[in-house]
Amino acid sequence: MNYREVGNTGVRVSDIGFGCGGNAGLMVKGTPEQQREAIQKALELGINYFDEAPDYGDGVSETNLGRVLKELGARPYITTKVEVRADNLGDIAGHIVHSVDQSLERLGVEYVDFLQLHNGPVMEPPELSGRSYTHLWVEDYLRPGGALEGMQRVQRSGKARFIGFITRGNDEPAVLQLIDTGAFSLINASVNLLNPSAAIKPYGMKVDYDWGGILAYAAAHGVGVGIYSPLAGGFLNENAVSGGTPHPIAGGRRSPSAMETGQRQAKAVSFLSRKLNPGTQKDEHLLAEAAMRFVLFLEGVTTVLGGFSDGDQVAEIAACSGQGPLSEENMARLEMVWRANFGS
Repeated sequence: MNYREVGNTGVRVSDIGFGCGGNAGLMVKGTPEQQREAIQKALELGINYFDEAPDYGDGVSETNLGRVLKELGARPYITTKVEVRADNLGDIAGHIVHSVDQSLERLGVEYVDFLQLHNGPVMEPPELSGRSYTHLWVEDYLRPGGALEGMQRVQRSGKARFIGFITRGNDEPAVLQLIDTGAFSLINASVNLLNPSAAIKPYGMKVDYDWGGILAYAAAHGVGVGIYSPLAGGFLNENAVSGGTPHPIAGGRRSPSAMETGQRQAKAVSFLSRKLNPGTQKDEHLLAEAAMRFVLFLEGVTTVLGGFSDGDQVAEIAACSGQGPLSEENMARLEMVWRANFGS
C-alpha cells in the first residue's frame, strides 16, 4: 500500500481509502460478520483511512464502524461530515458542534482527524427543503455563525484535527473561494473515466457536472483531495457493462435514462478490460482496476475512496495501489473517446 500526505497537514493516508457510504451497502446493510471481515482485511492490507458521514444510513454506518474498530482495537484515520439542512440555517455553527458530538459518540472516539461539510459550496443561495443538503451558499460557509465558524469551534475543542468540505460539480468559483481562505485542508471531489473534469476536460467533451480542473488548484494551495465515485457509481465494472445484476446489498436507484447513459459510456471505455476483450490488451487489468489506476495517477489526488460490498472487493481495489498508471496508448484512446463524447 502506498501513502500520501494530505495537503500540508503532515498526515499520511493510504492512497486507497475505505468509503463507508450507503450505496455499496456494506456498512449499512451488511451483517456484523461481513463488516468485521472487510474492515479487518482493509487494515491488514494497509488501508488506514476511513470516510464516514452521519447521512450514511442515518448514523448506522458510523455506529457499525465504531463497533468494529473497537472489537479490533484499531484507530485508523477517520473523516466524518456534517449535513446542513433548511432547519439548521438559523444556527449553522451550533448545529455543526452538536452533529459532531453525535458522530463521535457513534464512532466511539474522542476526535476525528478530518471534519468536512457535506454540502457543496455554490455562489447563489440554493433551494433547501426538508432533508435536502446537497449544496450550501458560500456566504453561509463564511458569515458569522456559519459553517466555517462552526467547524473551527470543533477544531479548537480538539474534536477535529483538520477541516474541509465536499464538492459536487458546477461549483468551481465557490470551491476556489473557500480554498483561498487557507482554512481547509481536505476537499472531496468525484473523478472517474466517465467524468474526469476535476483533472482534465478534453475539447468537445460534455459533462452534466463540471468540476473545472479543481485538483491542480487544490494541490497548488496545499489542500488534499479525496476522490469519491471512482467507479462512477458502479458502472465501471464488467458486470455492469454486461447488464448483470448488482451485488445483493448494493444500493442506489437510478432513472432509466441515467442507467442507459451510464452503461453506454462505460461500454465506450470497456476496451480497457481484458475480460471483455481477451487477447487485445497489453495491460492485463479489469475495468475497475483500470479505472482506479487512472484516478490514482492524476495530479493532486491524495486518496481514492473505494465503496465496498464485501471483503473480496476490498482486496481487489486495495491491489490497485502501486500498480502504475495506464499506458500512453490507452490514455490516447481514452482521449479520443472523451472528445467524441463516448460516441453519442
